[in-house]
Amino acid sequence: MQPAVTLRVTRYRPEQESEPTLATYEVPYRKDWVVLDALNYIKDTLDGSLSFRWSCRMGVCGSCGMKVNGSPKLTCASFLSDSLPGPIRVEPLDYFPVVRDLVVDMSDFMRKLKKVKPWIIRHDERPLAEGEYLQTPDQLDAYKQFSMCINCMLCYSACPIYGLEPSFIGPAAIALAQRYNMDSRDEGAPERLEILSEHDGIWQCTFVGECTKVCPKHVDPAGAIQQYKLTGAIHWLKSLLLPRGAR
Repeated sequence: MQPAVTLRVTRYRPEQESEPTLATYEVPYRKDWVVLDALNYIKDTLDGSLSFRWSCRMGVCGSCGMKVNGSPKLTCASFLSDSLPGPIRVEPLDYFPVVRDLVVDMSDFMRKLKKVKPWIIRHDERPLAEGEYLQTPDQLDAYKQFSMCINCMLCYSACPIYGLEPSFIGPAAIALAQRYNMDSRDEGAPERLEILSEHDGIWQCTFVGECTKVCPKHVDPAGAIQQYKLTGAIHWLKSLLLPRGAR
């Protein structure tokens, strides 16, 4: 039985260091431990100055996204046993400014998420007395997959386009826009299509597909983007062939 495992963890304290470095820690090996358990052991026992985000420890909140051995992952779902014999390298997500150690600044994503209007838009609200906007199971299934996004940012860290073109709105924001476009209660699809047809929107994606590979909730943001492209192409074709009132 392996008594211990080595973790090499990014440290960056802007008041002390001009560039990130890797610190080495030895932590006990437990079969049921995930990388997040090891990080908490380091913070609680070896070095209380280590900074990282986490909350639910159940793969729901998305807070603990980091790179584990070079791949974007939720550290609460990455078992130490999957990376034996080690060492295990833990680093902050790529393409985001590092605030401290493993903590990144997600302000860019939050701005882009708001831009795509990820909420139900109604142009004509009916009176409350008429009751709820009902959906069939099939109508729910149309968008349910895209609604599973937990904003963990793994897809952005895996996306080479976002790395090369930081203006790109990015996979999670587009997938969440598509979630509302496909919701039978929503009437905001034309507004979102106009926003996402701009230079920094859907057409920057070259369909590498890494965003879908790393998604822990199987949202398939790459698929959402391709669906969006098809909608955009059909809309453009109709604008050429049909009079405005018939589109």
